[in-house]
Amino acid sequence: MKAIPLERPETAEFIKSLHRHHPPAHADKYRIGCEIDGKLVGVVQVGRPVSRILDDGKTLEVLRLCTDGSPNVCSFLYSRAARVAKELGYRKIITYILDSENGDSLKATGWHKEADTQGKHWNCPSRPRETNAPTCNKQRWAKEL
Repeated sequence: MKAIPLERPETAEFIKSLHRHHPPAHADKYRIGCEIDGKLVGVVQVGRPVSRILDDGKTLEVLRLCTDGSPNVCSFLYSRAARVAKELGYRKIITYILDSENGDSLKATGWHKEADTQGKHWNCPSRPRETNAPTCNKQRWAKEL
């Protein structure tokens, strides 16, 4: 496995073609790809935390992680995302997974479950939103850097 830098269009194309329930993130701080034998097999997008409460200037969030199913790619990308965040001077990195996911890749790379979150519908009359994103309960995972 080899980490490679990616531009936003290439990352977006990969996520659009393979991610189960989210489109690419609109903005990010950086992107990392994973290649095996010259083939792109996974991508991670890292940016500011979506939650304003957690956006303290010292924390980043894995906004999207997407693979083609190749073994160990998720763990590889979570590890690289955290390493780069630390090198940039951040103190913490977080991500959210669906309650139905087990978090094995996060556990394998030293992350810990920080909180359970309630599913929420973001659409309201004053600010209508259309989304296909899951509104089920999720888990927030974190790694201190």
